[in-house]
Amino acid sequence: MGGAALSGALWLGLLWAGSGAGGSCSGKCCEGRDAACVGEGWREGGGYGTCYCDGGCRRAGDCCHDHGQACPALPCVVGEWSHWSGCAEQCQPDLRIRRRYVQQEPKNGGEPCPALEEKAGCLEYLTYQGEDCGHEHVPAFITTSEYGKERKRRAASSLWPSDNEEAGYCVEFKTESLSHHCALENRPYARWMQYLREGHIVCVACQPPAMNTDTHRCSGDGHNADGGKILHWEAVGNPQCQGTWKKIRQLEHCSCPFVHSFIFT
Repeated sequence: MGGAALSGALWLGLLWAGSGAGGSCSGKCCEGRDAACVGEGWREGGGYGTCYCDGGCRRAGDCCHDHGQACPALPCVVGEWSHWSGCAEQCQPDLRIRRRYVQQEPKNGGEPCPALEEKAGCLEYLTYQGEDCGHEHVPAFITTSEYGKERKRRAASSLWPSDNEEAGYCVEFKTESLSHHCALENRPYARWMQYLREGHIVCVACQPPAMNTDTHRCSGDGHNADGGKILHWEAVGNPQCQGTWKKIRQLEHCSCPFVHSFIFT
């Protein structure tokens, strides 16, 4: 029994080696499902016969035995995100965009490319020429605190005044109500809205250039409002995500968790 089993194993090994050339994927790698990329020999999962060297063979389970070596799966590779653009429209709530580009297309069934463009809500108080828009926005418009990083970058531009003179301030609010549209938001650039909850304490930073040059305050910050006054807010990027809150206090710096930190826009 042992000798017969050994002889059988040797015979199968010789058959595999002898058929390797017939099932070889060398020079036959194709993208997608392509019947022209065909061979004859052992398959990866066992069995002998027709096998394939295309990008869909792994899903179909009929790859030639050397597909993994001859046609390695290469994932999509993308570059770094660009800087955020300015708002598409000045002086009103709108969208900003950032992009990244493909550096290597996926091959042989590799991971597909991720999203190459992201959008986020924004609101600018200065025109492209650096002039004040000349009006205030009510209710308070808010967006994710990450937008503050982009504002600092844009402030370095010669068209934008430096924000070194006005450090800004922070206002704590307790959310009283909000529309169900906030929790339903799942677009990548607007997922921050999902963290808005009734009864939560949130921090909203007032920073240049959202700060009015005359009053040195942000619109909708609840200045001079007592703790019982209901104030309105709206999320930039989704006007259906809106609600009310009550001002708790004004601070020099915000100290809320990241997901509960926003900025006036």
